[in-house]
Amino acid sequence: MKTLSRLAAALLLCATAVQAAPVTYNLDPMHTYPSFEADHMGISTWRGKFDRSSGSVTMDREAGTGSLTIVVDMKSADFGLDAMNKSAKSKELFDVARYPRATFKGTLEGFTDGAPTRAVGTLELHGKTNPVTLEIRKFKCIPHPMLKREACGADVYATIDREQFGMDAGKAYGFSMAVDLRIQVEAIATK
Repeated sequence: MKTLSRLAAALLLCATAVQAAPVTYNLDPMHTYPSFEADHMGISTWRGKFDRSSGSVTMDREAGTGSLTIVVDMKSADFGLDAMNKSAKSKELFDVARYPRATFKGTLEGFTDGAPTRAVGTLELHGKTNPVTLEIRKFKCIPHPMLKREACGADVYATIDREQFGMDAGKAYGFSMAVDLRIQVEAIATK
């Protein structure tokens, strides 16, 4: 009977030892830049980025699960042109006085060799919430050489229809409502 109890205890110990615990990572604001590309009358492409974002990711790479919440400060929009920045932040487009933040909440899915391939969730932007799937084309975690904690980074892509979020500025002039999102993100494991 003692041998059976010891065997059961050993099996239980082994089973709990191989289960990885979820790890929480905080976005590194110095290395995270949500950027976008949008049509300008079909003759050129406007590009811009948001300079301030925050959020966290909780992930269990071994179990293939995770969740994330990302918040973008819409007032930090930068097209590289002051006149365009002012126009984009006005009621004409982002209306940052009424909608100062955009928030993506979702789950990490499609893990391959411990790396997620997509984030599926909802984007709240300009007072509207719609489903959005972010494609993760590159993902890697390494020991951060200075912080001595794990750091993960990804290149993320999606295309959204800005009209679905109540932003149709320029539609009457033939602007496409499609906006390509290109997100460079890095996050550091919490202590």
